[in-house]
Amino acid sequence: MSALTDRLDEIKAEERSALIGYLPVGYPSVAGSIRAMEVMVEAGVDIVEVGLPYSDPVLDGPTIQFAAEAALRGGTRVADVFPAVAASVAAGAPAVVMSYFNPMLQYGLERFGADLAAVGGSGVITPDLTPDAAGDWNIAASAHHLDQIYLVAPSSTQERLHLTVAATTGFVYAASLMGVTGERSSVGDAAERLVADTRAAGAPRVCVGLGVTTGKHAAKVAAYADGVIVGSALVRCLTENSDEEAGLEALRLKVAELAAGVRGNA
Repeated sequence: MSALTDRLDEIKAEERSALIGYLPVGYPSVAGSIRAMEVMVEAGVDIVEVGLPYSDPVLDGPTIQFAAEAALRGGTRVADVFPAVAASVAAGAPAVVMSYFNPMLQYGLERFGADLAAVGGSGVITPDLTPDAAGDWNIAASAHHLDQIYLVAPSSTQERLHLTVAATTGFVYAASLMGVTGERSSVGDAAERLVADTRAAGAPRVCVGLGVTTGKHAAKVAAYADGVIVGSALVRCLTENSDEEAGLEALRLKVAELAAGVRGNA
């Protein structure tokens, strides 16, 4: 068990779904991103997903790419993710890192795991790493008691679902649709089927991401998933407001809307 699984299980006992909020470290600055993560927790996010900016983000849509590119231009480095995790944990939310594999590999897998554990991080979501190719990371993560969070998609075969579930700890990340992250007008029915299939494969916790934009979307997904993951809709609050305080206020309002959704008050 970890702080992440403990929180998810506590929330399940409350008969609701968790709200998981993603923001990339370094946008609009490292300090500004940390403050934004603290605001998310204050406004109702249960778990923070700290994004590590990367130059080739194959899963990310234009909103997150824009913020990540700006963060990299501003000098954000891998090491900046750790104070962001520490601040999120101090604010009262378990924190996981979302990172593509190459930055972790360049930093050193053992070093990355040790440094993340040292600041209270719960685990890592690796969108471009499959369990069958993750031997070295699994060893490092297990050594530091970090959750290894892998993705399934509507295209995943039964064999792939069982493989992913067997290798995943914390929660399985169910991508609600094929494609990149981004805001959508609706969340399709494929997500609900995918959650059911992933649970049938043995997953105790399944959280859904990609496309959740509004409180109503969050409420719909919360009806069948253990967690609702929101990224682009939150990042957009910051990218569309050049004034940092205005961006934080927009973020606070959006999180409150989504939090009401997962609590059945949308």
